[in-house]
Amino acid sequence: QVQLVESGGGLVQAGGSLRLSCAASGSNFKINVMAWYRQPPGKQRELVATITGGDSTSYADSVKGRFTISRDNAKNTVYLQMNSLKPEDTAVYHCNAQGFASFRWFDSWGQGTQITVSS
Repeated sequence: QVQLVESGGGLVQAGGSLRLSCAASGSNFKINVMAWYRQPPGKQRELVATITGGDSTSYADSVKGRFTISRDNAKNTVYLQMNSLKPEDTAVYHCNAQGFASFRWFDSWGQGTQITVSS
């Protein structure tokens, strides 16, 4: 089992910045892809950004140019730097990691962290 723990959420004014972190823990695992998703109030969960083991990244159109995903493989941690935040970025943000643990595929989720952007 691979556990994910997010941190860094909170309340911020529009135009502000926040940085989310997500640390993975477990034994005998290797992460292939890490990602951030978000679920706005009353809406479905949506993909925000992904990063592969080779540091290839992709972003939802709504966050391109404002958010940056990065990872520290030595720490098994993924980050999401969020700049120029907008009220529509308000959501619960979830970390996701996929890879192999003891030679079995895993797909793990964090518990989520609330981001609230005030206008």
